[in-house]
Amino acid sequence: MKLNKTRYSTRTIVRWLWTHHRRCRLQAFINVVVGLLQVVLGLVGVEMLRRLTDIATGSREGSLVLFASLFGGVMVAELLLNILMTWVRAVLGVKTQNLMQQEFFARLLKGRWNGVERFHSGDVLNRLFGDVNDIVALMTEVLPSTVIIVVQFVASFVYLYIMDSMLALIVVATAPVFILLSRFYFHKMRRIVRKIKDSNSALQATIQESVQHKMVVKVLEQGDAMVGRLEQRQQLLRKQVKSRARFSILTKMFVNIGFAGGYLVALVWGLFQLQDHLITVGVLMAFTQLISRIQRPLLDMARLLPTLVNSLTSSERLMELEALPLEPSLPPVALDGKVGLRIQNVDYQYTDRGRHVLRQFSYDFRPGSFTAILGETGAGKTTLIRLMLALIEPSQGHVSLYNEKNGAVPVSTATRCNFSYVPQGNTLFSGTIRDNLLFGNPAATTEQMHRALHLAMADFVQDLPEGLDTRCGEGGGGLSEGQAQRVAIARAILRPCRVLLLDEATSALDIQTERQLLERLKAHFTDTTIIFVTHRLAVVGFTSDQLTMYRIVS
Repeated sequence: MKLNKTRYSTRTIVRWLWTHHRRCRLQAFINVVVGLLQVVLGLVGVEMLRRLTDIATGSREGSLVLFASLFGGVMVAELLLNILMTWVRAVLGVKTQNLMQQEFFARLLKGRWNGVERFHSGDVLNRLFGDVNDIVALMTEVLPSTVIIVVQFVASFVYLYIMDSMLALIVVATAPVFILLSRFYFHKMRRIVRKIKDSNSALQATIQESVQHKMVVKVLEQGDAMVGRLEQRQQLLRKQVKSRARFSILTKMFVNIGFAGGYLVALVWGLFQLQDHLITVGVLMAFTQLISRIQRPLLDMARLLPTLVNSLTSSERLMELEALPLEPSLPPVALDGKVGLRIQNVDYQYTDRGRHVLRQFSYDFRPGSFTAILGETGAGKTTLIRLMLALIEPSQGHVSLYNEKNGAVPVSTATRCNFSYVPQGNTLFSGTIRDNLLFGNPAATTEQMHRALHLAMADFVQDLPEGLDTRCGEGGGGLSEGQAQRVAIARAILRPCRVLLLDEATSALDIQTERQLLERLKAHFTDTTIIFVTHRLAVVGFTSDQLTMYRIVS
């Protein structure tokens, strides 16, 4: 599904940044305070240098040793402040970045199922790491630096204006040109950066999918094709990066020419005044220092502009994630005893113009029943599971749980505590088998884990050299598909539930093992409603009192 990119106004982005600024305020405040101290020390250093030079040339009386010592003290203080800034960036910067990643990661996990799935997982990773880093840099480095730059510019200009008003005006004569140029630069660069970020996301998506499905790539001999696809996207990225570089070089060239011209005029002006004995050598040295301190903030701002543009683009991409609708946060509603599940006249279609996956579907899964839902691929079996778990909502109709005590309770996020679930495919996490089982029930004992593994026909775990502490790779790497499925079933068994959902959970098992597994589940979950989704007929051999079969037709 193609994601519609949203363009936000700068004002909207600024408001959004302010709402997320609270996590960064401590670091930003420290950076501003330290930066302002550096500005003060810099100006004090200029004054010390002016006095030292005048004393050394005889234009002023005073102790050369005293002022040399003071000048050295200023330099040491600036060095200590630089060390402090490095420490703040290293410690608080990582903490701030981690907190913001947690915030967006939690939002992704709590978002509605049919909202999050619009984003490719590679694109999501790119946003959680690259874009979050850009935002943290903006709020903790760029914005504080902007404040410091403005203060340094104003303070240096005032200091120079007091010494020589004409020279100060000559130095800032290029500022209006810089402001106009920066506005043009900002708008054009923002468009270029958005394209570069989207290309980076596409690159990460290509690599991630190829690694994730490397077996398919190998068997179908499409390795060269995937490398070629990656190269095409890399070429597009290089073209975009070159466009950004050309534009940056051109604008920086104009800025540097303007500043160099202003510096040259100011220096010549000072030299003529020195020749006419209107100023001392120390004042001339102060002039050159102050000229640099006035122009350097503007150059620093020019260097910050790409970071600012990059961060605003990252803000847009994170705002798209934040715009995802959240599931309602409701307190759990746990039902007692045997629980049934009733579906009444349900319609569902994934898009407004898409086909109806389900139309006027009704069925009553009676409390404590064991029902197999059969149907061809695309008939709507998995959609039915999603409706039961309240991951999606029906266009029409109702889905509810019921028992004798509570009556009918509409399914929602609050009723998920009554379900355990085994999805299609290999759903094990990297880590140990024990870690995966504890995911189903964090309080499970080792004895309970072994019992669940036995029920799930996964006794093979006990024969592994490290048993429950055997490590699995990504997607259950190191185990066969059938072994991974049985461990996933054991994980679901460990979770206390009233309704057990198995969605093609035995597709990798042979028919005999599948039948034996179903018999064990039926014997164990006497008070639990079991719904078994399959497209295979291995369950046909069960008698009607053991298993109810329902065929869903698309």
